[in-house]
Amino acid sequence: MPYELVVVANRLPVDLTLGPDGSLSWSRSPGGLVSALEPVMREADGAWIGWSGTADLESEPFDADGMHLVPVCLTTDEVEEYYEGFANDTLWPLSHDVISPPVYHRHWWETYRRVNRRFATEAARHAAPGAVVWVHDYQLQLVPAILRELRPDVRIGYFHHIPFPPLEIFAQLPWRRQVVEGLLGADLVGFQRSGDAANFVRVVRRFTDLTTRGPLVAVPGPDGTERQVRASAFPISIDSGRFDALARTQAVRDRAAEIRASLGDPQVMLLGVDRLDYTKGIRHRIKAFGELLAEGRLRVPEAVLVQVASPSRQNVEAYQQLREEVELLVGRINGEHGTIGAVPISYLHHSYPPEEMAALYLAADVMLVTSLRDGMNLVAKEFVAACVDDRGVLVLSEFTGAADELAGALLVNPHDIDGLKDAVERAARMDPREMRSRMRKLRRRVMSDDVRRWSQTFLRTLEAAPREPLA
Repeated sequence: MPYELVVVANRLPVDLTLGPDGSLSWSRSPGGLVSALEPVMREADGAWIGWSGTADLESEPFDADGMHLVPVCLTTDEVEEYYEGFANDTLWPLSHDVISPPVYHRHWWETYRRVNRRFATEAARHAAPGAVVWVHDYQLQLVPAILRELRPDVRIGYFHHIPFPPLEIFAQLPWRRQVVEGLLGADLVGFQRSGDAANFVRVVRRFTDLTTRGPLVAVPGPDGTERQVRASAFPISIDSGRFDALARTQAVRDRAAEIRASLGDPQVMLLGVDRLDYTKGIRHRIKAFGELLAEGRLRVPEAVLVQVASPSRQNVEAYQQLREEVELLVGRINGEHGTIGAVPISYLHHSYPPEEMAALYLAADVMLVTSLRDGMNLVAKEFVAACVDDRGVLVLSEFTGAADELAGALLVNPHDIDGLKDAVERAARMDPREMRSRMRKLRRRVMSDDVRRWSQTFLRTLEAAPREPLA
């Protein structure tokens, strides 16, 4: 059955598991993208194409949560080379200011090309005539051009969830032109920040001979006609109403009180919530907190830090090394500044459900988001949405997409440890009136600009995108 809206993403919105009897079961995956697209998909009776998350798992298409899901099977070798290799050891560090050095292997690239073609083929098979196909993120940057070859009748959107690197960094990629040509298969290429869109247009000008005018690129078709590709910013948001509602439930409020009590009812609870990733600046914030304790500017047990570090890409060497470094740093600070019954840093290497996250946000006095580079950072917005009492301070890295939107946060350069320490101390001692004023400003933005509005804005822009040549 053909579908009028087809979403193509690396992962399905559900996790598939194979039972001991060979039967398949599914559970819904958490994440903002699922929340953003579920109502749109249901309304359009759409199909979602993606990998199940388990290698070598074959499955026929099936329906779940009002969506038609089309699993793409990846072998163990393809997961290693396409996903862990090219996507996460080549493209990810390249896109995050080479904080960790990218690795360039030709066989990874060949696997990336092959897997992207498989995703595009499935999209072509399931899209109705003239359908809208929305491709997501850096794992699938070749899909738009391949899909256009297979189905020139469909309207193609692509959204890049992570930063798009500046020309000088992107130029390192041996397959830079192929990636640019892959993205130019779309009618609309969306980014988190206007700077990312500008980086992309600059890369187009450098590595192609195509005509550009502002955010538009003229791309010749096989019949000699031209079409327009637009590169624009569409900053993603969260299901803010959900976090607001969760934080107002008695169960979450009771749990927030329990969390503070278990920490010894500190005067100031600092909170960090991240995937354990070298782009998140976790070491920087822990170092700053440790120095504040050493200098006596914050003291235990009056001030504590809770750091949630969700497991991430545990088969990638850089992530294994990061975990060792973070845990060593936490252990040293706890050993130097802790006492019996009072630990300065509670380090949690787990993932938690939304209800527990809402309780942590509600319990916190200061949220620390110290990313070294981040496309958006939705944790910052989740924290604001959960601050239903207008209390809490957001310390936010200026290198996040969220920094463009969240006026009211204390912006920091996480590389400047002294400046970061000053901001943390200021947040910890902030006057309640200033705190409420800043939080109200933050909440007005986050509550009015939620993830459903993001998806609707992108799709409306895609459907209205002109296909005429540039004047």
